[in-house]
Amino acid sequence: MRLVFAGTPSVALPALKALLASSHEVVAVVTRPDAPRGRSKRPTPSDVAAFASEQGLPVLTPAHPRDEDFVDALTRLSPDACPVVAYGALIPQRVLDIPRFGWINLHFSLLPRWRGAAPVQRAIMAGDAQTGATTFRLVRELDAGPVFDQVTLPLTGIDTSGEVLDALAASGADLLLSTLDRL
Repeated sequence: MRLVFAGTPSVALPALKALLASSHEVVAVVTRPDAPRGRSKRPTPSDVAAFASEQGLPVLTPAHPRDEDFVDALTRLSPDACPVVAYGALIPQRVLDIPRFGWINLHFSLLPRWRGAAPVQRAIMAGDAQTGATTFRLVRELDAGPVFDQVTLPLTGIDTSGEVLDALAASGADLLLSTLDRL
């Protein structure tokens, strides 16, 4: 399947690496534009952009996913699906409709428990006994599309969000690949 992967921070890298090692063809990566980092506040590519460039993948960095140049580029790439992990921007309906299987999101919570940003931190602060990751098809509403699958992770009460995110990034990569394989 032809894929255009969308992600920005390092937590998205395990999924991108799993897709690159699979039988699927990752034809490009979409990520947020360079942003100021560190003390120098110099614009720096996202972790996903840096890795994708190292792999020789085309990197698309639209200021907003509704930008005409981006819509045209994505249409020309003709992806079957667009897997998404922590991309960081809402995708307009016009762009959601481009890939025939849609945009397939890996979200680090057991939807519908924690929608939106910081779901791992919310699960830990709420004292949840478990959290997990969910794959689902993106729709216009935030984290509201049909669910494909989930993986769970028990919480011990002394977990840090970094530890949990790392574990979910690893198991979530397998979950996303499995979901795409079934499409």
